[in-house]
Amino acid sequence: MRQRHGFTLLEMLISTVLLSLVLIGLYGALNMQQRSTKHLFEFLSNALDADRGVMVLYRDVFQSDGNITIKNGEFDRLCLNSTSHSLHGLAQAKVCWIVAKEDHALLRIEGNDYRLPLRYSDGVEIDKVMAPVELFDVQWDKKNLLVGIKQIARDPYVFLVQGVEPPPKIVKKKPKTPPHKQSNKKSNKKTDKKHNSEGDTGEPPDVNVR
Repeated sequence: MRQRHGFTLLEMLISTVLLSLVLIGLYGALNMQQRSTKHLFEFLSNALDADRGVMVLYRDVFQSDGNITIKNGEFDRLCLNSTSHSLHGLAQAKVCWIVAKEDHALLRIEGNDYRLPLRYSDGVEIDKVMAPVELFDVQWDKKNLLVGIKQIARDPYVFLVQGVEPPPKIVKKKPKTPPHKQSNKKSNKKTDKKHNSEGDTGEPPDVNVR
């Protein structure tokens, strides 16, 4: 029988180096795949969050009473005086959409009765919808509302909400005068005219004292 010789020290070193190179290559490929998967997950998550935010804005406007205030500027400001679409369990809510000056984040503010700028005593809920935003434009022709939103390095969102009309103005009617009061007014006018025709000036007559 032929006697088998074991690996020499040099062969062991070469095998170890080759195995290390293979393992390093596999680890690099796995790490790259994990990072790409993480970036893809973050991208999809941000995209889903943006889609949800746009849908929330659409429902806010669609379910509002049409009492809308828009303030134009570098970033527009949209306030809905009353909407039945609430994220925080309110039957009717006042909702404002604004862009923060610090980080250009699009914010949704929900509450009952508050004014902008906010005070510490205002009980409101603030949700950060998306950031950073480079465009938030709102156009309204008293019937249709057009909204454009664009994040930096992302495709813009543009949508139209039709049939958004302001609530009808309430005209206060003057109370009607009862018929008997109208007749009294007419009779008073007639007596005034009669007195004036007789030369009554409304002053007491002259009295001669002897």
